[in-house]
Amino acid sequence: MPRTTPPRPLDVEALFPELAAYRGTTTRLHPRPGRPEPTASSVGGPLLWPADEPWPVCGEAHGGACGRRPADIHRRRQVLAAAWARAHAPGPTDEERELLVELHRKHRLPGGAETGPLPMIGLAQLHRRDVPDLPAGPDHCDLLQVFWCPFTAHGPSGYGLELHLRWRQSWEVGRVLTAPPQPPVIGADGFLPEPCVLHPEQVVTHPYADLLPEELCARIDAWEDALKAEAGQAGADNRAEPPLYQYDLSIPPGWRVGGFASWHATDPYPMDCLTCTTPMNLLLTIDSSEWDGGSRSWRPLEDRSGRRSATPTEVVVGRWGELNVFACPEDPGHPHRWCIQ
Repeated sequence: MPRTTPPRPLDVEALFPELAAYRGTTTRLHPRPGRPEPTASSVGGPLLWPADEPWPVCGEAHGGACGRRPADIHRRRQVLAAAWARAHAPGPTDEERELLVELHRKHRLPGGAETGPLPMIGLAQLHRRDVPDLPAGPDHCDLLQVFWCPFTAHGPSGYGLELHLRWRQSWEVGRVLTAPPQPPVIGADGFLPEPCVLHPEQVVTHPYADLLPEELCARIDAWEDALKAEAGQAGADNRAEPPLYQYDLSIPPGWRVGGFASWHATDPYPMDCLTCTTPMNLLLTIDSSEWDGGSRSWRPLEDRSGRRSATPTEVVVGRWGELNVFACPEDPGHPHRWCIQ
């Protein structure tokens, strides 16, 4: 089933005509649980990976690390979903609770895995044929594959992510790897995605307000303040949340490709290419949820009836944030950069 973004609560370019010069597009991926094929764009699905090519690994030492087994995480999610979907007496039974406790038990990495290379998790793959805002990779590659290490134990802080992006030409893949290696345990459940099919939808987007010209940003702020004051005067009984630029009119939530990054957790800072100093473009946003209380107006029309989960991928970035990955527009072969918001 396709996913359709509702019309915006108002036409922001009619209010601020200057915004038309900054208009862009982003492709909302709308991942939803399913059974993607290796040839399909997906989150958490089987990858179009050559059988004779080494699988990406994390070379950091993970001594003393412990976590949950991938099969246990998947099984626990299935038990919980089935228990709460029951029409009669929803929720886990006593027997299911015992199973859930066992499935949630942590295990240590085997001795060899603590110091040796650890298989990365295949997070997503995206074909240009499916995703309008996905740029071509180096050498005109048409397929982007994304991996990450299932532990936050990297970088100067010792708590950073280890991300790996691989571009390839899909037509060159011959025999496909059918049983990729898996890490024996995973540091946090949110590193392990559930298999999801995608329903790409291209929508209009506008930049984060603080990156607009100062005078325009100030006018948007003043307009929002006036809306909030008007809503406050209406009283608690009649007050409705006014549409705001950040949450309703500029940048959609959820997994998406292209467009503009949100800087809601930090002030904006330059994301320039470390090779050529060119300002980088947003390539991909990996989000912990498809919508939340502040961005509910972006909830697709098809998801507004029944119990629709806002976390179909089960991926969690940091403390329920989003991971923005950037690419160099001058040379897609230059190293990517990323930040968490």
